[in-house]
Amino acid sequence: MEKELSQEQAPENESGTGRLEAFSDGVFAIAITLLVLDLKVPDLNGASPAALGAALLKQWPNYLTLFISFATILIMWVYHHRLFQTVRRTETLLLFSNGFLLLLVTVVPFPTALVGAYLRTPAASLVCAVYSGFFVFINLSYNLLLWVVSRQQPEYRSLGSSLSKSWIISLLGLPCYAIGVVVAFWNPYVTLGICCVLWIAWAVTAPQQRVRQRPAELNE
Repeated sequence: MEKELSQEQAPENESGTGRLEAFSDGVFAIAITLLVLDLKVPDLNGASPAALGAALLKQWPNYLTLFISFATILIMWVYHHRLFQTVRRTETLLLFSNGFLLLLVTVVPFPTALVGAYLRTPAASLVCAVYSGFFVFINLSYNLLLWVVSRQQPEYRSLGSSLSKSWIISLLGLPCYAIGVVVAFWNPYVTLGICCVLWIAWAVTAPQQRVRQRPAELNE
């Protein structure tokens, strides 16, 4: 009887994913909130409506990069959330690979601020190359996390074709972001366009909700 009870409680107690998911959600929330700090209220003394409107319009690079980065982090959170719906055990390698991804997520506001500040300057090519190049590393970190989950979690491997689809969709970012780095030195706006197209594609192909299975169900 005691053995049966422990087996029934295993899905809740064995996984220990609750704290990991809550911590990850908190990091995503903080990173996505910090993006708005780059928006500044124009400091104009006795400004006319026209002057204030012009000052607000001058900040359009900040609005653009805020939108792109917000959407990208949101998509990352959606994929991260869906991925962890299949995780049952928090092995050490999983904890560290997830932490590496979260480290990069917290840095997203920095390249975002760079683009917002220098998009209208001769340094636009460099900052857009840095922006796209940074997301190369984020994509690599997510692919590492996906690999760790598929290696350590038999439940995820049991998803079959959906696993292959997730790998293909995730790996799509690597060549595209790398191309964006090169293209930035030709036209930085095309690089930002590539970043927009990527998150749109990922939003359209976002994985559906997955339900954690009990051990007994996995063995059937």
